[in-house]
Parts: sequence; C-alpha cells; structure tokens
Amino acid sequence: MTAATLSLVLALLAGVLLAVQAPTNAILGKASGSAIMAAFISFLVGSLALGVVTLATSGKLFAPGLRHVPWYAWVGGVYGAIFVAVAAFAAPRIGVGVLLTAAVAGQLVAAIVLDHYGLLGLARHPATVTRIAGVLLVFAGAWLVRAG
Repeated sequence: MTAATLSLVLALLAGVLLAVQAPTNAILGKASGSAIMAAFISFLVGSLALGVVTLATSGKLFAPGLRHVPWYAWVGGVYGAIFVAVAAFAAPRIGVGVLLTAAVAGQLVAAIVLDHYGLLGLARHPATVTRIAGVLLVFAGAWLVRAG
C-alpha cells in the first residue's frame, strides 16, 4: 500500500470517527447540560489516549524540535475544541449529516484559501475554477442534505 493510499484510507476512517464523535459528544452534552463540558471530557479522554500512544511509541512527550515552532502551531487544539463543542451542541438539533456536510463545506473554503496563498507553510495550489466549482457542489450537497 502506497503512502497516498494509506493516507486516503486513514482520512476516510477519521471521517467515520468524526461522524460517530458528534452524537457521542451530544450524549455527554445532554447529560452534563453543557456542550463545553462535553468537549472538555472528549479532549481529556483523547489527550490521555494520545499520551499513552506517545509513551508507548517513542517515550517522549515533548520532542526538542517543538521549541522552534511558531506560536500559532500551538493553538490547533483550540480549533478542534471549538468543533467538538459545536458538534455536541448542533448534532441533536440539525442532525449529524447536516452538521458534517456544513463542516466539510467550511473546511473546503478554508482549504482553498490556505492552498491558494500557501499559508501556514503549505505548498501553493491555485484556486482554479474547477476547485471552486467543487466547493460550490459541496455547498449544494449541504443544502440538499438539509432539505431532505
């Protein structure tokens, strides 16, 4: 299996897990009365799991190279925390299909901008008419999932 194929399979699996994460976090949100508490519990459990994997695979919690990353590299978890809290709040109200379709549409808009300008150290990939049309089709899909 090539690295590209493995990456695609892992991305698909991660997408499946995101779909399952939203309703499980909604259960936590309902039980606790707070989407923020649900996100906190989710990240606490996830952090513990990642800590175990880190210790089991490398024995290092902090690699020396981390001292040299820009400040904005440290806030990625905030983006995830916001998504998890929003998912815990929104999934029971609009459904997982609509939530994730809208989230993917938002991700693609951001991805087109990041790629086009080569932001955050990414290689530049121009925002072509074809790529923009693809994003518009996802928005149409989000509308269809919501309408259905």
